[in-house]
Amino acid sequence: MENLLTRIINENKKYTNLGNVADYIPELKKANKEDLGVYIYTTDNEEYFAGDYNKKFSIQSISKIVTLMLALIENGEEYVFEKVGVEPTADSFNSIVSLETKNFHKPLNPMINSGAIAVISMISENKDEEPIDRILKFIRKITDNQDININEKIYLSEKETGHRNRALSYFMKSTNILEKNVEEVLDTYFKACSIEVTCKDIAKIASVLANGGILPWSKEKIIPRKVTRIIKTIMVTCGMYDASGEFAVSVGVPSKSGVGGGILSSVPSRMGIGVYGPALDSKGNSIGGIKVLEELSERLDLSIF
Repeated sequence: MENLLTRIINENKKYTNLGNVADYIPELKKANKEDLGVYIYTTDNEEYFAGDYNKKFSIQSISKIVTLMLALIENGEEYVFEKVGVEPTADSFNSIVSLETKNFHKPLNPMINSGAIAVISMISENKDEEPIDRILKFIRKITDNQDININEKIYLSEKETGHRNRALSYFMKSTNILEKNVEEVLDTYFKACSIEVTCKDIAKIASVLANGGILPWSKEKIIPRKVTRIIKTIMVTCGMYDASGEFAVSVGVPSKSGVGGGILSSVPSRMGIGVYGPALDSKGNSIGGIKVLEELSERLDLSIF
């Protein structure tokens, strides 16, 4: 398997030259666009990896599936989907158009920025734990990595340049989708997107989803099976931004990407895959990462369809 992964990484590295690293968040411009790595973690606790799998990167939009898990566990699907829809979008991930014109001002799905911000607002707090503390505690649990933390430079960079997210949030405040203090919700959102991970970390999150909410390494049930089913379904239809349909055809695996260059893919009952390649295509997805997943899906017959 590792020979196969090494060959796939080497053969697809050339595609990184066709993309560009995210530049609208200044700190993300520092990434090496030629990096490309992959990590597989199976539901039987087998691990395989190749390339730049050990490089740290910010989780960005992959955090949206983590926060959605927490919101669903805490509030139930009826409450969550009263505020956020589950429909795919042809608009970009930070578009404000659909908020104004569709779905009674409700974000179309939890995988776009407006939907994720609304979901973040549903995570409760208490005197001992802020929402970001709960998110970090949960992500450390589902990665089996207590060292995961926020990259402060990326967080501050996101906060300084997050004007479109502010526009989305204040619009949702005006339509009563957001009930909490906008700046506090945004601060949690920026911090969640700035959590630093590796391919292994996101592969392990994906393996928990693949295993129906049971941690493969300890057999502890941490997420209700129904929640994992909902998450994987939304990942198929919405997880790769406005390229989700094309990705479903070419790869056919529930996946979520982030502009930090990561792609998390969950093959039900089989494995979790984490890919990293910060060179992005025009839709904001890792251009080399998609090529790696396309070849992996074909070689290992991973498509769920």
